[in-house]
Amino acid sequence: MKKILFISTVLITSLSSCEKYLDINKDPDRIVETSAPINLLLTNATVNTGFASGSDLNRYSSLLMQQWSGQTTGGETQTQQYEKYLIQSADVNNLWGSFYATTLNDLEVIIRLSTENNAPYYRGVAKLLKAYNYQLLVDAFGNIPFSEAQQTSKNTSPKYDDAAAIYASLISLVDESLADLNGPAAGLVPGTNSTIYSGAFSARRINWIRFGNTLKLRLLIHQSKVNRADVVAKITALVNQSGVSFFTANADNFEMPFFNLQNRQNPIHQFELNRTNNLFANKFLVDMMNSKSDPRRASYFTPFPFNSGNYVGAASGDAQSQRFSRKHTFLRGAVTSAPTPAADGSLNPLPAQGGVGYDGTAPVRMLTFAEYNFIRAEAALYGAPGDAQAFFQAGITASMQAAGVAAADIATYIAANGTLSGTESQRLQQIINEKFVANYGVVLEPWNDWRRTGFPAIAKVSNAVTTDIPRSLPYPQSEIDANKNCPGQKPNLLVRVFWDK
Repeated sequence: MKKILFISTVLITSLSSCEKYLDINKDPDRIVETSAPINLLLTNATVNTGFASGSDLNRYSSLLMQQWSGQTTGGETQTQQYEKYLIQSADVNNLWGSFYATTLNDLEVIIRLSTENNAPYYRGVAKLLKAYNYQLLVDAFGNIPFSEAQQTSKNTSPKYDDAAAIYASLISLVDESLADLNGPAAGLVPGTNSTIYSGAFSARRINWIRFGNTLKLRLLIHQSKVNRADVVAKITALVNQSGVSFFTANADNFEMPFFNLQNRQNPIHQFELNRTNNLFANKFLVDMMNSKSDPRRASYFTPFPFNSGNYVGAASGDAQSQRFSRKHTFLRGAVTSAPTPAADGSLNPLPAQGGVGYDGTAPVRMLTFAEYNFIRAEAALYGAPGDAQAFFQAGITASMQAAGVAAADIATYIAANGTLSGTESQRLQQIINEKFVANYGVVLEPWNDWRRTGFPAIAKVSNAVTTDIPRSLPYPQSEIDANKNCPGQKPNLLVRVFWDK
Protein backbone atom coordinates (compact mmCIF):
# COMPACT_ATOMS: atom_id res chain seq x y z
CA MET A 1 0.00 0.00 0.00
CA LYS A 2 1.02 3.57 -0.59
CA LYS A 3 1.23 5.94 2.30
CA ILE A 4 -1.66 8.40 2.54
CA LEU A 5 -0.85 12.04 3.09
CA PHE A 6 -3.46 13.63 5.32
CA ILE A 7 -3.57 17.40 4.94
CA SER A 8 -5.20 18.18 8.26
CA THR A 9 -5.83 16.03 11.28
CA VAL A 10 -8.14 18.76 12.55
CA LEU A 11 -10.24 18.39 9.40
CA ILE A 12 -10.32 14.63 9.73
CA THR A 13 -11.39 14.84 13.36
CA SER A 14 -14.22 17.19 12.47
CA LEU A 15 -15.44 14.82 9.80
CA SER A 16 -15.51 11.97 12.27
CA SER A 17 -17.60 13.82 14.84
CA CYS A 18 -21.34 14.36 14.70
CA GLU A 19 -21.28 16.97 17.47
CA LYS A 20 -19.22 19.66 15.74
CA TYR A 21 -21.41 21.83 13.60
CA LEU A 22 -20.69 24.45 10.99
CA ASP A 23 -20.75 28.05 12.17
CA ILE A 24 -24.09 29.36 10.90
CA ASN A 25 -22.48 32.74 10.20
CA LYS A 26 -20.20 31.20 7.58
CA ASP A 27 -21.71 30.47 4.20
CA PRO A 28 -21.02 26.79 3.36
CA ASP A 29 -21.38 27.44 -0.38
CA ARG A 30 -18.67 30.10 -0.58
CA ILE A 31 -15.26 29.12 -1.89
CA VAL A 32 -12.35 30.34 0.16
CA GLU A 33 -9.70 31.19 -2.44
CA THR A 34 -6.61 29.14 -1.83
CA SER A 35 -3.01 29.15 -2.93
CA ALA A 36 -2.62 25.45 -2.15
CA PRO A 37 -1.02 23.44 -4.96
CA ILE A 38 -3.42 21.44 -7.10
CA ASN A 39 -1.82 18.15 -6.07
CA LEU A 40 -2.50 18.82 -2.39
CA LEU A 41 -6.04 19.92 -3.18
CA LEU A 42 -6.68 16.56 -4.83
CA THR A 43 -5.31 14.73 -1.80
CA ASN A 44 -7.56 16.78 0.45
CA ALA A 45 -10.62 16.19 -1.74
CA THR A 46 -10.16 12.42 -1.83
CA VAL A 47 -9.51 12.25 1.92
CA ASN A 48 -12.68 14.24 2.62
CA THR A 49 -14.73 12.19 0.18
CA GLY A 50 -13.69 8.97 1.90
CA PHE A 51 -14.24 10.24 5.42
CA ALA A 52 -17.61 11.83 4.63
CA SER A 53 -18.79 8.57 3.05
CA GLY A 54 -18.04 6.73 6.30
CA SER A 55 -19.37 9.30 8.74
CA ASP A 56 -22.72 10.98 9.53
CA LEU A 57 -24.49 10.24 6.26
CA ASN A 58 -23.41 6.62 6.46
CA ARG A 59 -24.83 6.31 9.98
CA TYR A 60 -28.16 7.92 9.09
CA SER A 61 -28.77 5.68 6.10
CA SER A 62 -27.53 2.51 7.82
CA LEU A 63 -29.80 3.13 10.81
CA LEU A 64 -32.83 4.01 8.68
CA MET A 65 -32.30 0.88 6.61
CA GLN A 66 -31.89 -1.40 9.61
CA GLN A 67 -28.35 -2.50 8.91
CA TRP A 68 -27.20 -0.99 12.20
CA SER A 69 -29.15 -0.43 15.41
CA GLY A 70 -28.71 2.42 17.84
CA GLN A 71 -28.30 1.03 21.33
CA THR A 72 -26.91 2.09 24.66
CA THR A 73 -26.02 0.88 28.12
CA GLY A 74 -26.92 4.15 29.81
CA GLY A 75 -29.21 6.97 28.63
CA GLU A 76 -30.64 7.57 25.17
CA THR A 77 -28.05 8.22 22.48
CA GLN A 78 -28.19 10.11 19.19
CA THR A 79 -28.05 6.82 17.31
CA GLN A 80 -31.19 5.66 19.10
CA GLN A 81 -32.90 8.91 18.15
CA TYR A 82 -31.89 8.53 14.51
CA GLU A 83 -33.10 4.93 14.40
CA LYS A 84 -36.58 6.01 15.48
CA TYR A 85 -36.43 8.77 12.82
CA LEU A 86 -35.70 11.71 15.12
CA ILE A 87 -33.24 13.45 12.77
CA GLN A 88 -33.34 17.22 13.22
CA SER A 89 -32.02 20.13 11.18
CA ALA A 90 -29.08 20.80 13.53
CA ASP A 91 -27.99 17.17 13.17
CA VAL A 92 -27.08 17.63 9.50
CA ASN A 93 -25.21 20.95 9.79
CA ASN A 94 -21.81 19.26 9.90
CA LEU A 95 -22.64 16.89 7.08
CA TRP A 96 -23.77 19.71 4.76
CA GLY A 97 -20.83 21.92 5.63
CA SER A 98 -18.29 19.15 5.08
CA PHE A 99 -19.57 18.65 1.54
CA TYR A 100 -20.10 22.27 0.51
CA ALA A 101 -17.51 24.22 2.47
CA THR A 102 -14.69 21.72 2.11
CA THR A 103 -14.87 18.94 -0.48
CA LEU A 104 -16.86 20.62 -3.25
CA ASN A 105 -14.99 23.89 -2.82
CA ASP A 106 -11.64 22.13 -3.21
CA LEU A 107 -12.93 20.29 -6.28
CA GLU A 108 -14.16 23.50 -7.87
CA VAL A 109 -10.75 25.08 -7.40
CA ILE A 110 -9.11 22.00 -8.98
CA ILE A 111 -11.47 22.23 -11.97
CA ARG A 112 -10.69 25.93 -12.42
CA LEU A 113 -6.93 25.52 -12.05
CA SER A 114 -6.79 22.48 -14.32
CA THR A 115 -8.75 24.32 -17.00
CA GLU A 116 -6.55 27.40 -16.75
CA ASN A 117 -3.41 25.25 -16.93
CA ASN A 118 -4.61 22.65 -19.47
CA ALA A 119 -4.45 19.67 -17.12
CA PRO A 120 -7.33 17.46 -18.36
CA TYR A 121 -6.55 14.45 -16.17
CA TYR A 122 -6.82 16.53 -13.01
CA ARG A 123 -10.04 18.05 -14.31
CA GLY A 124 -11.46 14.63 -15.19
CA VAL A 125 -10.80 13.22 -11.72
CA ALA A 126 -12.19 16.34 -10.02
CA LYS A 127 -15.37 16.26 -12.09
CA LEU A 128 -15.95 12.60 -11.23
CA LEU A 129 -15.53 13.35 -7.54
CA LYS A 130 -17.84 16.33 -7.88
CA ALA A 131 -20.50 14.17 -9.55
CA TYR A 132 -20.21 11.52 -6.82
CA ASN A 133 -20.47 14.01 -3.96
CA TYR A 134 -23.42 15.82 -5.51
CA GLN A 135 -25.14 12.49 -6.11
CA LEU A 136 -24.99 11.85 -2.38
CA LEU A 137 -26.40 15.30 -1.59
CA VAL A 138 -29.28 15.04 -4.04
CA ASP A 139 -30.18 11.54 -2.86
CA ALA A 140 -30.15 12.66 0.77
CA PHE A 141 -31.86 16.06 0.49
CA GLY A 142 -33.54 16.44 -2.91
CA ASN A 143 -33.38 19.99 -4.30
CA ILE A 144 -30.09 21.65 -3.32
CA PRO A 145 -27.79 24.48 -4.48
CA PHE A 146 -25.87 23.42 -7.58
CA SER A 147 -25.69 25.80 -10.54
CA GLU A 148 -24.93 28.84 -8.38
CA ALA A 149 -22.87 27.06 -5.70
CA GLN A 150 -19.11 27.57 -5.33
CA GLN A 151 -19.17 31.07 -6.86
CA THR A 152 -17.23 32.84 -4.08
CA SER A 153 -18.46 36.32 -3.19
CA LYS A 154 -20.34 36.60 -6.48
CA ASN A 155 -23.22 34.71 -4.92
CA THR A 156 -23.35 33.96 -1.21
CA SER A 157 -26.98 32.75 -1.36
CA PRO A 158 -27.11 30.25 -4.22
CA LYS A 159 -30.50 29.21 -5.48
CA TYR A 160 -31.86 25.71 -5.01
CA ASP A 161 -31.95 23.73 -8.25
CA ASP A 162 -34.45 21.08 -9.20
CA ALA A 163 -33.00 17.69 -8.26
CA ALA A 164 -33.93 16.09 -11.60
CA ALA A 165 -32.08 18.85 -13.46
CA ILE A 166 -29.05 18.35 -11.20
CA TYR A 167 -29.03 14.63 -12.00
CA ALA A 168 -29.01 15.43 -15.73
CA SER A 169 -26.09 17.79 -15.12
CA LEU A 170 -24.24 15.10 -13.16
CA ILE A 171 -24.52 12.68 -16.06
CA SER A 172 -23.14 15.40 -18.35
CA LEU A 173 -20.39 16.03 -15.82
CA VAL A 174 -19.44 12.35 -15.90
CA ASP A 175 -19.37 12.46 -19.72
CA GLU A 176 -17.08 15.50 -19.61
CA SER A 177 -14.76 13.81 -17.14
CA LEU A 178 -14.55 10.67 -19.26
CA ALA A 179 -13.71 12.75 -22.32
CA ASP A 180 -10.82 14.25 -20.33
CA LEU A 181 -9.62 10.94 -18.92
CA ASN A 182 -9.86 9.09 -22.23
CA GLY A 183 -7.92 11.79 -24.04
CA PRO A 184 -4.17 12.39 -24.23
CA ALA A 185 -2.18 13.69 -21.31
CA ALA A 186 -1.41 17.37 -21.19
CA GLY A 187 0.03 19.79 -18.68
CA LEU A 188 0.26 18.68 -15.07
CA VAL A 189 -0.73 15.05 -14.51
CA PRO A 190 -1.68 13.52 -11.13
CA GLY A 191 1.12 11.49 -9.60
CA THR A 192 0.61 9.47 -6.43
CA ASN A 193 -1.37 12.16 -4.62
CA SER A 194 -4.84 10.60 -4.64
CA THR A 195 -5.86 8.56 -1.60
CA ILE A 196 -8.59 6.87 -3.67
CA TYR A 197 -7.08 4.65 -6.36
CA SER A 198 -3.76 5.41 -4.74
CA GLY A 199 -0.52 4.79 -6.55
CA ALA A 200 0.82 5.99 -9.88
CA PHE A 201 -1.89 7.71 -11.89
CA SER A 202 -0.50 6.20 -15.08
CA ALA A 203 -1.59 2.79 -13.80
CA ARG A 204 -4.73 4.01 -12.04
CA ARG A 205 -6.26 6.11 -14.82
CA ILE A 206 -8.20 3.08 -16.06
CA ASN A 207 -9.76 2.71 -12.59
CA TRP A 208 -11.05 6.27 -12.71
CA ILE A 209 -12.49 5.63 -16.19
CA ARG A 210 -14.22 2.47 -15.00
CA PHE A 211 -15.53 4.33 -11.97
CA GLY A 212 -16.99 7.05 -14.20
CA ASN A 213 -18.87 4.60 -16.38
CA THR A 214 -20.10 2.63 -13.37
CA LEU A 215 -21.18 5.81 -11.57
CA LYS A 216 -23.19 6.72 -14.67
CA LEU A 217 -24.97 3.36 -14.45
CA ARG A 218 -25.84 4.12 -10.80
CA LEU A 219 -27.23 7.55 -11.71
CA LEU A 220 -29.36 5.99 -14.43
CA ILE A 221 -30.73 3.03 -12.44
CA HIS A 222 -31.77 5.40 -9.65
CA GLN A 223 -34.28 6.85 -12.11
CA SER A 224 -35.93 3.53 -12.98
CA LYS A 225 -39.26 4.60 -11.45
CA VAL A 226 -39.32 7.95 -13.25
CA ASN A 227 -39.09 6.67 -16.83
CA ARG A 228 -38.04 3.04 -17.10
CA ALA A 229 -38.05 2.95 -20.91
CA ASP A 230 -35.71 5.94 -21.04
CA VAL A 231 -33.40 4.43 -18.43
CA VAL A 232 -33.24 1.12 -20.31
CA ALA A 233 -32.48 2.93 -23.57
CA LYS A 234 -29.68 4.98 -21.98
CA ILE A 235 -28.15 2.00 -20.20
CA THR A 236 -28.34 0.01 -23.45
CA ALA A 237 -26.54 2.79 -25.32
CA LEU A 238 -23.89 3.00 -22.60
CA VAL A 239 -23.08 -0.70 -22.37
CA ASN A 240 -23.06 -1.04 -26.18
CA GLN A 241 -20.70 1.91 -26.56
CA SER A 242 -17.49 0.94 -28.29
CA GLY A 243 -14.57 0.57 -25.92
CA VAL A 244 -16.58 1.30 -22.76
CA SER A 245 -15.04 -0.09 -19.58
CA PHE A 246 -16.84 -0.83 -16.30
CA PHE A 247 -15.68 -2.40 -13.05
CA THR A 248 -14.22 -5.84 -13.74
CA ALA A 249 -13.16 -6.98 -10.26
CA ASN A 250 -13.11 -5.92 -6.60
CA ALA A 251 -9.78 -4.24 -7.33
CA ASP A 252 -11.79 -1.61 -9.23
CA ASN A 253 -13.92 -0.71 -6.20
CA PHE A 254 -14.29 3.01 -5.56
CA GLU A 255 -13.17 2.95 -1.96
CA MET A 256 -10.94 4.74 0.51
CA PRO A 257 -8.12 2.74 2.17
CA PHE A 258 -7.07 3.36 5.77
CA PHE A 259 -4.08 2.65 7.98
CA ASN A 260 -3.40 1.51 11.53
CA LEU A 261 -2.14 4.93 12.58
CA GLN A 262 -3.68 7.68 14.67
CA ASN A 263 -6.17 9.76 12.66
CA ARG A 264 -5.71 7.47 9.65
CA GLN A 265 -8.12 4.73 10.69
CA ASN A 266 -11.51 4.02 9.15
CA PRO A 267 -14.12 6.50 10.49
CA ILE A 268 -16.62 3.68 11.09
CA HIS A 269 -14.04 2.06 13.36
CA GLN A 270 -13.19 5.38 14.99
CA PHE A 271 -16.83 5.96 15.87
CA GLU A 272 -16.94 2.56 17.57
CA LEU A 273 -14.02 3.59 19.77
CA ASN A 274 -15.30 7.07 20.54
CA ARG A 275 -19.01 6.27 21.00
CA THR A 276 -18.91 2.92 22.71
CA ASN A 277 -22.08 0.83 22.76
CA ASN A 278 -23.88 3.23 20.42
CA LEU A 279 -24.20 0.87 17.46
CA PHE A 280 -24.80 -2.86 17.02
CA ALA A 281 -25.76 -5.09 14.12
CA ASN A 282 -29.46 -4.73 13.31
CA LYS A 283 -31.90 -7.59 13.79
CA PHE A 284 -33.42 -7.16 10.31
CA LEU A 285 -30.12 -7.64 8.47
CA VAL A 286 -28.84 -10.34 10.83
CA ASP A 287 -32.07 -12.35 10.62
CA MET A 288 -32.09 -12.05 6.82
CA MET A 289 -28.57 -13.48 6.71
CA ASN A 290 -29.28 -16.10 9.40
CA SER A 291 -32.19 -17.44 7.33
CA LYS A 292 -29.73 -18.32 4.55
CA SER A 293 -26.78 -19.35 6.75
CA ASP A 294 -24.91 -16.58 4.99
CA PRO A 295 -21.13 -17.15 5.30
CA ARG A 296 -20.49 -13.38 5.23
CA ARG A 297 -21.73 -13.18 8.82
CA ALA A 298 -18.34 -14.28 10.09
CA SER A 299 -16.71 -11.06 8.81
CA TYR A 300 -19.74 -8.77 9.10
CA PHE A 301 -20.57 -9.46 12.77
CA THR A 302 -19.17 -10.80 16.01
CA PRO A 303 -21.03 -13.88 17.32
CA PHE A 304 -23.31 -13.72 20.32
CA PRO A 305 -22.64 -15.41 22.63
CA PHE A 306 -19.02 -15.16 21.58
CA ASN A 307 -17.65 -18.39 20.04
CA SER A 308 -21.19 -19.75 19.74
CA GLY A 309 -21.48 -19.42 15.96
CA ASN A 310 -24.76 -17.58 16.49
CA TYR A 311 -25.50 -14.02 15.43
CA VAL A 312 -28.09 -11.82 17.15
CA GLY A 313 -29.16 -8.38 16.01
CA ALA A 314 -30.69 -5.51 17.97
CA ALA A 315 -33.87 -3.62 17.14
CA SER A 316 -35.03 -0.10 17.85
CA GLY A 317 -36.67 0.04 21.27
CA ASP A 318 -34.86 -2.98 22.68
CA ALA A 319 -33.95 -2.79 26.35
CA GLN A 320 -30.50 -1.41 27.13
CA SER A 321 -27.97 -4.17 26.62
CA GLN A 322 -24.79 -5.21 24.84
CA ARG A 323 -26.05 -8.74 24.34
CA PHE A 324 -25.95 -8.45 20.57
CA SER A 325 -23.56 -8.98 17.69
CA ARG A 326 -21.24 -6.08 16.92
CA LYS A 327 -19.65 -4.82 13.70
CA HIS A 328 -16.66 -6.93 12.81
CA THR A 329 -13.66 -7.07 10.47
CA PHE A 330 -15.48 -6.17 7.22
CA LEU A 331 -16.10 -2.65 8.51
CA ARG A 332 -13.34 -2.31 11.10
CA GLY A 333 -10.23 -4.09 9.81
CA ALA A 334 -8.12 -7.00 10.97
CA VAL A 335 -8.27 -8.31 14.53
CA THR A 336 -5.26 -7.22 16.60
CA SER A 337 -6.24 -8.72 19.94
CA ALA A 338 -8.61 -11.48 20.97
CA PRO A 339 -11.43 -10.60 23.36
CA THR A 340 -12.27 -11.79 26.84
CA PRO A 341 -16.06 -12.14 26.73
CA ALA A 342 -18.25 -11.17 29.65
CA ALA A 343 -19.92 -13.94 31.67
CA ASP A 344 -23.06 -13.73 29.50
CA GLY A 345 -21.04 -14.13 26.29
CA SER A 346 -21.31 -10.48 25.29
CA LEU A 347 -18.36 -8.35 24.23
CA ASN A 348 -17.37 -5.11 25.85
CA PRO A 349 -16.67 -2.33 23.34
CA LEU A 350 -12.98 -1.59 23.94
CA PRO A 351 -9.93 -3.87 23.94
CA ALA A 352 -8.91 -2.56 27.35
CA GLN A 353 -12.26 -3.75 28.68
CA GLY A 354 -11.94 -7.18 27.08
CA GLY A 355 -13.37 -6.33 23.67
CA VAL A 356 -11.96 -7.24 20.27
CA GLY A 357 -9.05 -5.10 19.05
CA TYR A 358 -9.08 -3.99 15.40
CA ASP A 359 -6.50 -2.16 13.31
CA GLY A 360 -9.01 0.19 11.66
CA THR A 361 -7.78 -0.54 8.14
CA ALA A 362 -11.05 -1.66 6.54
CA PRO A 363 -11.79 0.52 3.52
CA VAL A 364 -14.83 2.76 3.27
CA ARG A 365 -16.59 1.23 0.28
CA MET A 366 -18.47 3.77 -1.85
CA LEU A 367 -19.21 2.00 -5.16
CA THR A 368 -18.25 -1.62 -5.63
CA PHE A 369 -17.91 -4.32 -8.26
CA ALA A 370 -20.71 -6.19 -6.48
CA GLU A 371 -23.02 -3.18 -6.83
CA TYR A 372 -22.10 -2.88 -10.52
CA ASN A 373 -23.24 -6.47 -11.10
CA PHE A 374 -26.52 -5.96 -9.25
CA ILE A 375 -27.19 -2.80 -11.28
CA ARG A 376 -26.63 -4.79 -14.48
CA ALA A 377 -28.85 -7.60 -13.19
CA GLU A 378 -31.68 -5.16 -12.46
CA ALA A 379 -31.23 -3.37 -15.78
CA ALA A 380 -31.26 -6.69 -17.64
CA LEU A 381 -34.47 -7.60 -15.84
CA TYR A 382 -36.02 -4.46 -17.35
CA GLY A 383 -34.75 -5.22 -20.87
CA ALA A 384 -31.22 -3.80 -21.02
CA PRO A 385 -28.41 -5.98 -22.43
CA GLY A 386 -27.04 -8.85 -20.39
CA ASP A 387 -28.15 -11.94 -18.52
CA ALA A 388 -29.84 -10.98 -15.25
CA GLN A 389 -29.09 -14.38 -13.74
CA ALA A 390 -25.39 -14.21 -14.57
CA PHE A 391 -25.00 -10.69 -13.21
CA PHE A 392 -26.97 -11.65 -10.08
CA GLN A 393 -24.60 -14.50 -9.31
CA ALA A 394 -21.57 -12.35 -10.15
CA GLY A 395 -22.76 -9.76 -7.64
CA ILE A 396 -23.08 -12.35 -4.89
CA THR A 397 -19.68 -13.79 -5.74
CA ALA A 398 -17.97 -10.38 -5.72
CA SER A 399 -19.51 -9.51 -2.36
CA MET A 400 -18.48 -12.80 -0.79
CA GLN A 401 -14.95 -12.57 -2.14
CA ALA A 402 -14.65 -9.07 -0.65
CA ALA A 403 -15.77 -10.54 2.68
CA GLY A 404 -13.14 -13.29 2.52
CA VAL A 405 -15.55 -16.20 1.98
CA ALA A 406 -14.01 -19.44 0.69
CA ALA A 407 -14.81 -20.51 -2.86
CA ALA A 408 -16.56 -23.71 -1.71
CA ASP A 409 -18.85 -21.74 0.61
CA ILE A 410 -19.65 -19.27 -2.19
CA ALA A 411 -20.63 -22.17 -4.45
CA THR A 412 -22.83 -23.68 -1.74
CA TYR A 413 -24.59 -20.37 -1.12
CA ILE A 414 -25.20 -19.71 -4.82
CA ALA A 415 -26.52 -23.22 -5.34
CA ALA A 416 -29.10 -22.55 -2.62
CA ASN A 417 -29.85 -18.86 -3.22
CA GLY A 418 -28.49 -17.82 -6.59
CA THR A 419 -31.35 -18.60 -8.96
CA LEU A 420 -33.79 -15.87 -9.93
CA SER A 421 -37.37 -17.06 -10.19
CA GLY A 422 -40.97 -15.89 -10.14
CA THR A 423 -42.53 -12.70 -11.40
CA GLU A 424 -40.50 -9.67 -12.35
CA SER A 425 -41.28 -8.16 -8.95
CA GLN A 426 -40.14 -11.31 -7.15
CA ARG A 427 -36.91 -11.44 -9.15
CA LEU A 428 -36.32 -7.75 -8.46
CA GLN A 429 -36.79 -8.44 -4.75
CA GLN A 430 -34.18 -11.20 -4.90
CA ILE A 431 -31.72 -8.85 -6.63
CA ILE A 432 -32.24 -5.95 -4.24
CA ASN A 433 -32.19 -8.17 -1.14
CA GLU A 434 -28.80 -9.56 -2.14
CA LYS A 435 -27.61 -6.07 -3.07
CA PHE A 436 -28.72 -4.89 0.39
CA VAL A 437 -26.47 -7.47 2.05
CA ALA A 438 -23.59 -6.76 -0.32
CA ASN A 439 -23.86 -3.00 0.29
CA TYR A 440 -23.46 -3.39 4.04
CA GLY A 441 -21.74 -0.18 5.11
CA VAL A 442 -22.02 1.54 1.71
CA VAL A 443 -23.30 5.07 2.22
CA LEU A 444 -26.93 5.71 1.12
CA GLU A 445 -27.36 2.96 -1.49
CA PRO A 446 -29.51 0.58 0.60
CA TRP A 447 -31.81 3.52 1.42
CA ASN A 448 -31.85 4.59 -2.21
CA ASP A 449 -32.82 1.10 -3.34
CA TRP A 450 -35.59 0.79 -0.77
CA ARG A 451 -37.06 4.17 -1.67
CA ARG A 452 -37.21 3.38 -5.38
CA THR A 453 -38.12 -0.35 -5.27
CA GLY A 454 -39.69 -1.03 -1.87
CA PHE A 455 -37.06 -3.72 -1.21
CA PRO A 456 -35.91 -5.03 1.13
CA ALA A 457 -39.30 -5.04 2.83
CA ILE A 458 -38.38 -3.25 6.04
CA ALA A 459 -41.16 -2.16 8.38
CA LYS A 460 -41.43 1.07 10.35
CA VAL A 461 -39.80 0.69 13.77
CA SER A 462 -42.16 0.22 16.70
CA ASN A 463 -41.06 3.39 18.52
CA ALA A 464 -40.99 5.69 15.48
CA VAL A 465 -41.57 9.40 16.04
CA THR A 466 -42.84 9.92 12.47
CA THR A 467 -45.78 8.38 10.68
CA ASP A 468 -43.59 6.45 8.26
CA ILE A 469 -39.99 5.67 7.31
CA PRO A 470 -38.16 8.85 6.20
CA ARG A 471 -37.74 9.53 2.48
CA SER A 472 -35.21 12.38 2.77
CA LEU A 473 -33.20 14.33 5.34
CA PRO A 474 -34.14 17.76 6.70
CA TYR A 475 -32.31 20.82 5.45
CA PRO A 476 -29.59 21.96 7.88
CA GLN A 477 -30.35 24.80 10.24
CA SER A 478 -27.12 26.50 9.18
CA GLU A 479 -28.39 26.71 5.61
CA ILE A 480 -31.83 27.98 6.61
CA ASP A 481 -30.18 30.71 8.68
CA ALA A 482 -27.48 31.76 6.18
CA ASN A 483 -28.96 31.30 2.68
CA LYS A 484 -31.81 33.67 1.85
CA ASN A 485 -32.70 31.48 -1.13
CA CYS A 486 -33.19 28.37 0.98
CA PRO A 487 -36.83 27.32 0.47
CA GLY A 488 -37.27 26.77 4.20
CA GLN A 489 -37.56 23.59 6.17
CA LYS A 490 -39.44 20.62 4.77
CA PRO A 491 -42.80 19.90 6.40
CA ASN A 492 -41.50 16.46 7.42
CA LEU A 493 -39.05 13.73 6.47
CA LEU A 494 -41.56 12.11 4.11
CA VAL A 495 -40.77 14.58 1.30
CA ARG A 496 -39.53 12.48 -1.62
CA VAL A 497 -36.51 12.90 -3.86
CA PHE A 498 -37.51 13.27 -7.53
CA TRP A 499 -36.70 9.66 -8.46
CA ASP A 500 -38.69 8.30 -5.49
CA LYS A 501 -42.10 8.19 -7.15
